[in-house]
Amino acid sequence: MRRTKYKKKGFEGVYYRESDKRRYRGHPDKSFEIIYRNKFGKLTSERVGWQSEGYSAELAREVRSERIRAIRHGDVLIDTEMTFGTAWAHFDKWIQINTKRFSNDQSMYRHHLKEKFAHLKLSQISPVDLESLKSDMFKEGKSPQMVTHALTLISRIYNKMNDLGLWRGANPVKRVKKPQFDSARVRYLSKEEADKFLQVLAVRNTQAHDMALLSLHTGMRLGEIRALRWGCVDIEERLVHVIASGKRETTKNFTSRDAFMSDAVHEMLQRYERPRNQFVFTNKWGRQHSDVPKTFKRVANQMFNEGVTDRRERITFHSLRHTFASWLALRGTPILTIRDLMGHKTLAMTERYAKLSPDARRGAIANVFS
Repeated sequence: MRRTKYKKKGFEGVYYRESDKRRYRGHPDKSFEIIYRNKFGKLTSERVGWQSEGYSAELAREVRSERIRAIRHGDVLIDTEMTFGTAWAHFDKWIQINTKRFSNDQSMYRHHLKEKFAHLKLSQISPVDLESLKSDMFKEGKSPQMVTHALTLISRIYNKMNDLGLWRGANPVKRVKKPQFDSARVRYLSKEEADKFLQVLAVRNTQAHDMALLSLHTGMRLGEIRALRWGCVDIEERLVHVIASGKRETTKNFTSRDAFMSDAVHEMLQRYERPRNQFVFTNKWGRQHSDVPKTFKRVANQMFNEGVTDRRERITFHSLRHTFASWLALRGTPILTIRDLMGHKTLAMTERYAKLSPDARRGAIANVFS
């Protein structure tokens, strides 16, 4: 790999190398490096990390600055009195540059961590405090998954402060047991339920119906549908190119794929005008949808969700994607094909659908030993 200087004002001593093998967002992965002189005046090179691991030129510059300050001033700059609130400020800045979906972390900190921990020093927060957090969240009716998210966020904040050299100390989350939970969605629609649902949506809101139909027949995520532009729709070839652009509202795993149109989707999309650079689905102001139309949620709640308390049993927009995969599995579709159509990053994410096709497994045994 050839080292390239990062050409941007204020990024002195920051370089990157492009990998010949690793890929990230459709391009060669970048390994960020810094160069500085150690306390003996010797030129030192240090690899900071890969772009696919969340590192960036901005972060590499920060690490280099900390190294130089530490060389000049020893450990004076490590904030041994750092509060959790200060640590969050550093962490918040980092996630906005280096992560895709940071709004969930911001909401978790604002609603569940800020009041309880922001004023405390990192060194003061103990496993007992975290057990208290768990207890309080459960009393508020929060799910085990949300409690785990809170503990995981705290752990990430501690780890990042250590990684950046801004603080030194133990991570108290390592001594706390996280709740066990099964978040896998189990509810999917039958063909009869799906047909009736789409019929009601068609009467109430055309956009809600068309977005739901596209997800149900292709497995596309809501964010992928919201971000879809006509330039990625090939009516003649009956393909939808689901593009990984690196933006928050597009593919979850930064992996592009093709979705194949059913007859119903093909017919539905032909009803629209198709200016290449415009979004396929827009709200009443002609802008990109910020969420699924409210009509979808109202109809889903009325038809399926009354009295349902287990979130895994509730019908949401994501249930349409889950239904798409479930129908494929019930038809005996190979698990690798389901993975590719769903755009899953790993096979483990798809394997939960294998249990829906026992006949396929039974048939495989019969074919081998008959």
